Amino acid sequence: MLRTLSLPALAVLIAATPVRAEDTPHPAPANPQAAPSLGADTLKPGKPAVKPYLAETAGPDAIQILPPPPAHDAPLDKADRAAFVGTRALKGSARWEIAANDVSEGASAVLDNFACVLGTRIDQTRVPAVLHLLERTRLDLARATRGPKVHYRRLRPFVGNEAPICVQRTQALTDSFSYPSGHATQGWAYALILASLVPEKATAILARGRAYGESRVVCGVHWLSDVAAGRITGSSVLATLMGDPGFRADLDKARTELRGALSAGGAAPDQAVCTREAEALREPPLEF
Repeated sequence: MLRTLSLPALAVLIAATPVRAEDTPHPAPANPQAAPSLGADTLKPGKPAVKPYLAETAGPDAIQILPPPPAHDAPLDKADRAAFVGTRALKGSARWEIAANDVSEGASAVLDNFACVLGTRIDQTRVPAVLHLLERTRLDLARATRGPKVHYRRLRPFVGNEAPICVQRTQALTDSFSYPSGHATQGWAYALILASLVPEKATAILARGRAYGESRVVCGVHWLSDVAAGRITGSSVLATLMGDPGFRADLDKARTELRGALSAGGAAPDQAVCTREAEALREPPLEF
């Protein structure tokens, strides 16, 4: 795992960095809202998801909350580029496999990804209230990330170079915007929700939520500062949702339901996967 880098180490890594995406001409995508994929209903593919909890004007304005992406050659920009270069060496490792698995998003996928820290694979047919809570929250998260993505139009780190990434290079991915990371926004918000539902497992859940966002850097599809911005965005949305009576009511239903599902037991998660995940979480987190 990449460790905190000193400025001399940054200089060495940056010298090997491919051309920055921001330094290459790139036309605006035909669909500027293609970046967030959070709005699809994974429970009913092809059908609109349920409505968000928050009204259009009631959610937090992430453009005002987030700082702009790092300026060219600023210290954080150099750290972003060094993190991208350094994590390419993880291709083929267990951490790379975890990052590839973390590409899946949505309530169902994230519950699977959090199975090791929850201690069981949740029978998702038994937790409709949990899935409803997460999928509805997902729409609020999508709205919050969409504004800064289109406002800043930041390109992803693999654009303009041939460095390996853990997913297929597609035009849709290339044409989508990077800041903030929608996956990191969703993963961190979901981790906060799950920690409130199962507080005795909060530390492990939040550590997994942090690693879920960092998987986007390991995967090579987001800058490190995109992930940091995603955590801020996810926290901002959740703080606002806590003021919504409908969200709080659904949170209470989900808490009762999830605790019942956990106490009833279920299939144990794959221990080989959990061992690899635990080893990855013991490594220092990615840092600026």
